Amino acid sequence: MEAIENIDDLKTRFKRWQPNDSLAGYPWAANIHAPFTPVRRALPMLNLGLISSAGAYIAGSEGFDLDSRQGDLGYREIPIEVEAADLAYAAKGYDPASVIADRNSQIPIDRLVSYSENGVIGSLNNVWWSVSSHIPDAAAVAEEIAPQIAERLHRYGVHAALLIPASRLCHQTVGIIARVVEAAGIPTMCLSVDPGLTDKIRPPRTAYYNGDLGSVAGKPNYREYQLRILDEALRWTETFDQPGSRKLAVDLETQTEAARGER
Repeated sequence: MEAIENIDDLKTRFKRWQPNDSLAGYPWAANIHAPFTPVRRALPMLNLGLISSAGAYIAGSEGFDLDSRQGDLGYREIPIEVEAADLAYAAKGYDPASVIADRNSQIPIDRLVSYSENGVIGSLNNVWWSVSSHIPDAAAVAEEIAPQIAERLHRYGVHAALLIPASRLCHQTVGIIARVVEAAGIPTMCLSVDPGLTDKIRPPRTAYYNGDLGSVAGKPNYREYQLRILDEALRWTETFDQPGSRKLAVDLETQTEAARGER
């Protein structure tokens, strides 16, 4: 299955687009169908891969190029042992304040390591993948970055992948990557706070809620909120039997906490 249906038409529309920070007139990709690979292992036996589009890179190394019309088509492979303080962010389209205050609001390494230690998942893969927060060329994502990441996931023996966008444009980027990874035989789950856009891209599985760009994995410094999002989304990877999107219950549960005077 194609990562982007009618990709030649999209390339033509992208060439005509005049870049601007508001993405006015931007030619969004759109799909009707979605690939689907069933989960073949229970969560406690599964090696989970994490893909983030927050534009993270190791401080002191080269960051992502945010000025290119096409976007930076590279990726970073970062060991999970790298501490939050050692990361920097090339952020465009989202405010990095939340991820700087608490990496887990966008890149939930600590939460997923805890899941691994407590048997919720078999393991968190020992490296995670970071891509740019601003890649306007959707066709290049489909043809260059996504196949490379799919190959790396296979190389590491990843059984399923969790993809987390940071900006609005990121929702398109991770959706396309998820389609390619899924077509390569690895089940995926995308988080989303922009379900309308995600539904246009049609990644195989999406868990969405009424959250904020820049903290798509949960409010910063709010561990329980982040765990609530991750727990439901990860468990859904097993229960989806066809492509689709579902709304997380995190909003309702958080409103209940607020009514009780809890955090």
